[in-house]
Amino acid sequence: MSAFVNVLALAVPVFTLQVYDRVVAHAGLRTLEGLIIGMAFIVIFDYALRQSRSRIMQTVALRVDVLIGRKLFNKVMELPLQTLESQTSAHWQSLFRDVDTVRNALSGASAILVADLPFAILFLGLIFVIAPAIAWVLLIILPVFTFVAWRSGNVMAAANSEERQTSQSRDSLIAEMISGRTTIKALALDGAMRPLWEDKHADNIERSILRGSKTDIYSNIGASLSMMTSIAVTTVGAIAIIDQRLTIGALIATNMLSGRLLGPLNQLVTQWRTYTSFKQSVERLGEVFNSPSERQESKVKLVRPNGEITAEHISFSYSEDQQPVVDRVNVTIKASGVHALVGRNGSGKTTLLKLLLGLYEPSDGRVLLDGADISQFTRSELARWIGYVPQECVLFAGSVHDNIVNRFPEATDEQLIKAATAAGVHKFIIDMPDGYATEIGEAGSRLSGGQRQRIAIARALVGDPSVLLLDEPSSSLDRQAEQELRRTLLDIGRDRTVVIVTHSPILLAICKDLVALDKGKVALAGPAKEILPRLFGTPPKTTGRKETQTSAQQQPAANPSADTSGNPQTESRK
Repeated sequence: MSAFVNVLALAVPVFTLQVYDRVVAHAGLRTLEGLIIGMAFIVIFDYALRQSRSRIMQTVALRVDVLIGRKLFNKVMELPLQTLESQTSAHWQSLFRDVDTVRNALSGASAILVADLPFAILFLGLIFVIAPAIAWVLLIILPVFTFVAWRSGNVMAAANSEERQTSQSRDSLIAEMISGRTTIKALALDGAMRPLWEDKHADNIERSILRGSKTDIYSNIGASLSMMTSIAVTTVGAIAIIDQRLTIGALIATNMLSGRLLGPLNQLVTQWRTYTSFKQSVERLGEVFNSPSERQESKVKLVRPNGEITAEHISFSYSEDQQPVVDRVNVTIKASGVHALVGRNGSGKTTLLKLLLGLYEPSDGRVLLDGADISQFTRSELARWIGYVPQECVLFAGSVHDNIVNRFPEATDEQLIKAATAAGVHKFIIDMPDGYATEIGEAGSRLSGGQRQRIAIARALVGDPSVLLLDEPSSSLDRQAEQELRRTLLDIGRDRTVVIVTHSPILLAICKDLVALDKGKVALAGPAKEILPRLFGTPPKTTGRKETQTSAQQQPAANPSADTSGNPQTESRK
């Protein structure tokens, strides 16, 4: 279609040439009538072709948006958690804007320009046919245009990259401010945040102005070159007319053809920013698509596991130049019952919990579920067997029903109510005005911390997992709610393995086994009735025999779970 459109574009200069050289010179009105009728058909056909080409480009845009957008979303969902945490949220958001950049480059004016550009040779060839006396002027100017476009591309690539970095930095600050809006408003932190915002915003504006000025420079150079070309062609053509080597019609037609020839080249100078942005977007998307994903197909089938978890000498660090957060941990958590991970802040409890869940891949060692290495299974399979309640319970805008079943959209109402009842939240939900259809607001803002915690537990229990991992589940609960949570965990632990990270004596009292961590290592491990007295500062009575060590690593440590907040020893002294 672009080929036909460009061929039809030759009709207007040829029409002008014929009118000046034949119609005007010889008063050929019949010839003029024939030319007009022919041009009318050409205009109609040209409009139909251009309209069809636009529809095709719209289809291309739609397909690019759907295919690449879906592929990017799936890829981001398949990336390991450590990869997602290695970049800011603004970085991942910008990748979806890169999809828009790719779509616009492949379906907008820039794509049509690429299709039209090769036909510049066609216009140059016609100029050599009708006006060879002035064609050499265009041969000189074309390399100059090409050089300006190439130089514009190199300069704009660097300017776009710098502007993007400052834009991401500003967007990251905005995201943090919006996320922490309650804290900012409560503590009147606007005075402290304003200088940070102004610095980042000013930096982004400065880079944007610098990029815009460079764009204007090369755009204006292209416009000046177009004017110089028109002047040169007209001057040389006038001399050729005087020497009777060219007709007036040929000069006018050549000026029109030179505009068609230089127009795409001039657009190339101004559109080069689009091409450089497209190239950078493709490179960034390519890096993401080439990143290793989590396992998408398991090599072995496993029925619902019993829930025994074993960590065999696992180690993990967030980067190669940092000390291990989890260091050679070797521990076994038996199936069923409530088990606890305790230790000071920064001792590696939450990281160990994520390793047991398979969110992090250990740098050394392995995690077993009923004797099977969890690295053999997909994320969806592990999520079906292992429920997880993080310390910061994240809910999503929508109804209570949506937030509970979004882990298993195919869950039935019976499964939903069973999970909510096991989490101790069913009675609370049915007392709400719209029951399970009640809207909870953004991130569950219309619910209390304890209510969000219970709904998160219900969400983790949908699908009847064998293992339930909870990170500081009582951090946002009062004493009464903590007692209710204790009863809930006891009920859940009758037929599931429950592992909690906690400092609460109320929850520790119901645990069968405890694992105390200190600086990423196992300091104490064993039955709760033996470990709890030592954590409270009063060693258990012995009968003269050595205290039996567990299969886990044991290292001397005084009060490994001592913590200024929620310290069991402090509670005992009180």
